[in-house]
Amino acid sequence: MTATQLKPTLGTLHLWGLAVGLVISGEYFGWSYGWGTAGTLGFLVTTLMVAVMYTCFIFSFTELTTAIPNAGGPFAYSLRAFGVTGGMIAGLATLIEFVFAPPAIAMAIGAYLNVQYPSLDPRVAAIGAYIVFMTLNILGVSIAATFELVVTVLAVAELLVFMGVVAPGFSFSNFVLGGWAGSDTFSLPAISGIFAAIPFAIWFFLAIEGAAMAAEEAKDPKRTIPRAYVAGILTLVVLAIGVMIFAGGVGDWRALSNINDPLPQAMKAVVGNNSNWMHMLVWIGLFGLVASFHGIILGYSRQFFALARAGFLPPSLAKLSRFQTPHRAILAGGVVGILAILSDGLVNLQGMTLTAAMITMSVFGAIVMYIVSMLSLFKLRRSEPDLERSFRAPGYPIVPGIALVLAVVCLIAMVWFNLVICGIFLCLMALGALFVKVVRSRGTVVAVAR
Repeated sequence: MTATQLKPTLGTLHLWGLAVGLVISGEYFGWSYGWGTAGTLGFLVTTLMVAVMYTCFIFSFTELTTAIPNAGGPFAYSLRAFGVTGGMIAGLATLIEFVFAPPAIAMAIGAYLNVQYPSLDPRVAAIGAYIVFMTLNILGVSIAATFELVVTVLAVAELLVFMGVVAPGFSFSNFVLGGWAGSDTFSLPAISGIFAAIPFAIWFFLAIEGAAMAAEEAKDPKRTIPRAYVAGILTLVVLAIGVMIFAGGVGDWRALSNINDPLPQAMKAVVGNNSNWMHMLVWIGLFGLVASFHGIILGYSRQFFALARAGFLPPSLAKLSRFQTPHRAILAGGVVGILAILSDGLVNLQGMTLTAAMITMSVFGAIVMYIVSMLSLFKLRRSEPDLERSFRAPGYPIVPGIALVLAVVCLIAMVWFNLVICGIFLCLMALGALFVKVVRSRGTVVAVAR
């Protein structure tokens, strides 16, 4: 095994745990910012639209993942389909998605711990989370993936417990009151709110595609990855809809919008501050945040690793530790995340909290990557019809076409409602492209293995 070759150790359950674990923090926080924008009913419409996009996307994306099982994921597919420019766009967009999501999750971990320990600075807890889980990822992918599976199962179970505990306090009238962007009637502001809330609906599912970055470490990826992805997206759609509806019906949903711990606060309305159920939700709820945080660290490190191995980033980031993990890539993303956390309170972007701004930035990267990935699927179907495809996108070209069209709609809406963050995103892409150009001028690009 070479110094830049990852070892296949992951089975279907590990990959399911990774696919769901990468995302499941989105059920615990972040999405409720969408209520503040669209109201409960408006955000439900947004979420259903985004759920359709993700379901079509995953069924299509799986074809690429199994045909080209590469740690670069979208970078590898786009490089093969469109060459250096396509690979660079997809790779940089994926890096932005996976590097800016963890600071938001880390701050939510700090907020959950602050519920139990009011004197604890959430930023200190967030930085501590980075140190702990970067270390765990460095110690080995098998250890990391097993841990991911355990905390993901606990996080899923906790969401089911949450729905069961708050169900007696659920009232449909609470959920629909002012449900259209603060109004009881569907109107132009409600339509505007539906589109403005897109980033927070995407947060329900963001990063599920990150399991593709563990493809080189999957045993029999042509069989295990499709099973993990299909089971994963079905799990997440059910949990997202269930959590949102039950949380919105237990009281005044406006009190839960624009905060980082909506589930504990929703449960308080039903069982009170001192209930054992309440304390259990806070502690076990941390597993959901930890599962995503830990999994996305694995995801961004593999993207750094793949880009460096292909000559798009400094080759030092492709070095493996004695545990066969890309330790330098893990640390690189951690530095960016910790700096983002330390900027909390120093930067104000469109009046957003740091968490909301990081979510929106991450979603910009994700949507650009989704568009390039679907274009790569169509391109490779034409240019490489004989490429071995153990899993083929069902309903081609309609299903991937739906994913592509909805992704474009989401991108247009996000640009319209988030011009400042869009500008920063474009600056980061431009700076990244300039950096890639400098690095490539000093080395060679490694072709994606066929």
